[in-house]
Amino acid sequence: MGDLDTREWLLTNGLGSFASGTVSDVRTRAYHGWLFAATCPPSGRTLLMSHLEASLELTNRVVALGTNFWASGQIEPQGYKLLRSFDINPVPKWIWGMEGWQLSRQVFMPYGLQEYGENYKDIEGFGESTLSTHQTPYRNRVLIQYRYQGDDTAVLRLRLLVGDRDFHHQQKGSSQLQFSQLVKKGQLCLQSKKTGDYGTPWHLRWSKGTYQSSGIWYWNYGLPEETRRGLCDKEDLYSPGYLSIVLESGDTVTIEAQLGFCDESNIALNCESFNREILAEQKRLSEIFGWEEEESGGSGGSSLNFSSSSPSLPTKEIIRQKLLEASDQFIVYRASIEGPTVIAGYHWFNDWGRDTLIALPGLAIVPQRFEIAKGLLRTFGYYCRQGLIPNAFPDAGGEPFYNSIDATLWWIETLGIYLEATKDWEFLAEQYPIVRKIYKAFVGGTNYNINVDSTDGLLSWDAPGVALTWMDAVVEGVPVTPRRGKPVEINALWYSALCWASRWAEILSEQHFGEEGTRLANQARRYTQQGQQVKQSLQKFWNPKACYLYDTIEPDDRRNSQIRPNAVLALSLTHCGFSGQQGYQVLEQASKSLLTPYGLRSLEPSDPEYIGKYKGDSASRDSAYHQGTVWSWLIGPFIRAWQRFHKDEALPFDWEPLIQHFLSDACLESVSEIFDGDEPHYPKGAVAQAWSIAEVIRHY
Repeated sequence: MGDLDTREWLLTNGLGSFASGTVSDVRTRAYHGWLFAATCPPSGRTLLMSHLEASLELTNRVVALGTNFWASGQIEPQGYKLLRSFDINPVPKWIWGMEGWQLSRQVFMPYGLQEYGENYKDIEGFGESTLSTHQTPYRNRVLIQYRYQGDDTAVLRLRLLVGDRDFHHQQKGSSQLQFSQLVKKGQLCLQSKKTGDYGTPWHLRWSKGTYQSSGIWYWNYGLPEETRRGLCDKEDLYSPGYLSIVLESGDTVTIEAQLGFCDESNIALNCESFNREILAEQKRLSEIFGWEEEESGGSGGSSLNFSSSSPSLPTKEIIRQKLLEASDQFIVYRASIEGPTVIAGYHWFNDWGRDTLIALPGLAIVPQRFEIAKGLLRTFGYYCRQGLIPNAFPDAGGEPFYNSIDATLWWIETLGIYLEATKDWEFLAEQYPIVRKIYKAFVGGTNYNINVDSTDGLLSWDAPGVALTWMDAVVEGVPVTPRRGKPVEINALWYSALCWASRWAEILSEQHFGEEGTRLANQARRYTQQGQQVKQSLQKFWNPKACYLYDTIEPDDRRNSQIRPNAVLALSLTHCGFSGQQGYQVLEQASKSLLTPYGLRSLEPSDPEYIGKYKGDSASRDSAYHQGTVWSWLIGPFIRAWQRFHKDEALPFDWEPLIQHFLSDACLESVSEIFDGDEPHYPKGAVAQAWSIAEVIRHY
C-alpha cells in the first residue's frame, strides 16, 4: 500500500456499537465505517453510515480529500497525500491542508447507555421495523465535526455513503436494494428496503448546510485486509445525496448520525455541544477510575503522526490511564440479560464466558470496578446449568451456550480473586450454592462426559468433534487441538477450585452455628481431602525427560508431550499443586521456547506441528491459531508464575515492545489478539482484545 498509513483507530459506546477506520482515512476492512450500530446490544451490529466523502471547493480549484481502494487496484482519490497530521487524543482528528487553507475533522462516539425517551413514528414511506426505540435505555450515535481555516471562502461538499448490512458481510448493490429518504430541515431520515422488507431506520442531522438528494451507487470498493484473510473483499455503497456547506475561516459544521427515526426534541448541534459530549465522556471515565478530570482523556496524550516511526514512551501514569480507557471499551450492556458483559474483541467478536472471566481481574477487579465484577459473576452464576457456566449468551431468548469445560472453572477462580479483594462474604453466601452445584455435577458427571475420575480425582472429558478448552479451533468439523481426556490447566484449575471451596466452606461455617455450621465444616474437610488427592495426581503430568508438564493425558492414558503454554497456565493460578523445582524448570523451558516480546507462543517452534505465520484463508488461519501463534494475554500467566517460582530473579521480559505496540501499532491504544509465532511477530487477529488489555493492566 505504499505510503498509506493503515494503522487503525476504534471508538465504542458501551453497547457493542463501534466506529473504526485508518490513520490515512482509507477503508481496508469490512469492519471500517463510522456507525456500526448494535441494534440488540451488544449484537445485531449493522453498518449504517460508512463515511462522508469530502471535497473542498476553493476559489480556483476543487480538492478531493477522500481516499479509497477500488477492486481494480486503483487508489482514487488520494486525499491522504494532503494529510498533515493525525491525533488520537482525545478523539481521532485529521488535518488536511495546503498553502492558504486547512480543514480538520474529528469523529466521536458518545457513550450510549442512558435513560431517554424517543417516540416511534409512523412516517410515510418508511416501514415498521423490529427495532424498538420507545423508552430504550440506550442510544447509538456518532458525531463528526469539520473546521475550516483559510484565506478565502470555501464550500465543503460531503457525500454520504451508507449501507444496511450485518457487520460481518459486504453490501452488494442491486435494483432490489433501495434506500428511502425523508429530508426535513437540518436532518435526513434513511431506511433501506429490499424485496418488501424494511431495514434499520436511522437519521442524519447537521448544524449548517444544504442537503441535495442525488442517489447513486458506488461500485466495487476494494478491502485489502479481507483479501489477506481470504474473505470477500469487494463492497458496494449507496449515496443518497450530499451536503454543501459554505465556510468562512474559523467556521465549523457538526453532524450527527443516530439510530432510529428523526426526533424533533434533539438538542442543537454546534461546536459547543460537540465539545460538551467529549467532556461528558472524560467526566464519566474520571468518575470510574478516580482521576482528576483535567488528567483524563487525551490531555496528557501526545499527537501520533502517521510515519512508520513510533513515538517515545509517555510517562507510566499516562500509559496506565490509556490502558484503563482502553479496558472500558470492552465492558458493554447486554439487552438479553439486562446487565453488563464483556466483548471479547473488536471488530468481530461477541461476548464469551471464558474470555470474560479470564479478563475480569484486569478489566474490573484491579481497577476496583467491583460492581461490574460482581454483576458479571452473578449473571454467570445465575445461568449455571448442569454444573456448567455458559460460554456465550443468545441475542434474544433461548438458553445460553454451554460448550466449554473451563468457563466453569474460571468462574470459580475469578470469584475467588473478587472475594479476596473485597471480603464480600455476603456475596460468597449467595454464590456458594452454585459452587456446590458445580462440584456435584463434576463429581457425578455432566455434559460432554465431563467427570471426575474416581481412581485419581482428576477431571476428564471425552466428546468427539468438539473442543472444550481455550484451544478451541475447529476446521471442517475437526478440532485442531482436541485435548480430550485430562488437560493440564483444566486439572490445575480443578485443584484451585477445590482449595477455594474448602476456604469458602470454612469461612461460612464460622458464620453459622449448630447443624449448618457442622455441615459446612464437613464440606470444607471433604474439599481439602479431595484437593490433596488431586495434588498428588497432578504429578502424572510431570514429564521428567523434558522437565516440563504433559499437555494432556488422553482418554487411553497416553501423554501428550508437546511444549505448550498450558503448563504455564497451570503454574499461575491462585493455588498451585506443583513443586517449586518443577515450576522453576517449566518456566526455564517456557522462557526459552515460548516467550516472545508480545506474549507466549501456543506451541514451541521445534515441534513438527508448529506453524509460524498466521495467514491465508479461514481454514489456514484456524489451523495456525493454536499451533505456534503468539497470544498476548498469556504474558499475564507467565508473569504470575515467574513471580511465584523465580521470585528472586529478574523477569525475562521487556515491556517496551508490547507498550509501543499498544501506543502506536495495529489499532492505536489497544492490544492485538495474537501475533505471528515467527519473528518479527506481526500483529494479527482482532486488533483490540479484552484479555490482552486486561493482562497488561494486571502487571504493567
